[in-house]
Amino acid sequence: MKVAKNKKTGKYVALKLLNKHEIMKAQQIDHVYNENFVHSQINHPFIVSFEGLAQDSRYLYLVLELINGGELFTYLRNVESFTTDQARFYGSIVASCFEYLHSKNIIFRDLKPENLLIGNDGYLKLTDFGFAKFLTEGRTFTICGTPEYIAPEVILNQGHGKAVDWWTLGVLIYEMHAGIDPFNDEDPMGIYRNILKGKVSFTSNFDKDAKSLVKHLLVADLSKRYGNLKDGTFKFIQASTTSKSTDGSTTSAGMTS
Repeated sequence: MKVAKNKKTGKYVALKLLNKHEIMKAQQIDHVYNENFVHSQINHPFIVSFEGLAQDSRYLYLVLELINGGELFTYLRNVESFTTDQARFYGSIVASCFEYLHSKNIIFRDLKPENLLIGNDGYLKLTDFGFAKFLTEGRTFTICGTPEYIAPEVILNQGHGKAVDWWTLGVLIYEMHAGIDPFNDEDPMGIYRNILKGKVSFTSNFDKDAKSLVKHLLVADLSKRYGNLKDGTFKFIQASTTSKSTDGSTTSAGMTS
């Protein structure tokens, strides 16, 4: 990734360099085309904007919005874990991105702290659409994603759809609170076994509302996974974060959007 300046406007942009020879050698031409096309169809305040495409004899250059705040991954590793308020804020941003992408029949499939950039205003920007795909109906069977974040239906090669993104949000929310992913293991196969077992352990100080939300997101049964229910995407967040106050009124707590 390099930084460039538009000579006409003076605006700085990020350039993602893709080596043409390596793309052809790996037979990734269709993959790169798909990434560019999907990204070019998106316009959302919490997603890195696609500015254009350029090329020379050696490289393709994806021209992207420049985000200077670095990766959420680096920030999380430095502080080890986030407060509930921080996790609520960041989780809500990702939920907003997924609702938008799914409304356009796009599944992202690669959520992880490394693919979330922090803008100058403190808001996150979702980036890297290398695994994103249009899916208007049915399921796709491509196995892709980061091991710690892969949903069980992907591991089992049962075919997957939009629900995989909500699983990854559950993993992210857990990691933001605990500082480590819920299925951690030194061996990738151990990670997959832990995912398929579906057992998630929580520390005693894990926020109770966030714990409830994570449990409802990390559900192997797609008919029960929050975000994949018939009532829409944000209703599950409201339902999982509403608690009763001492006077009997309802108050919102935990993960809200």
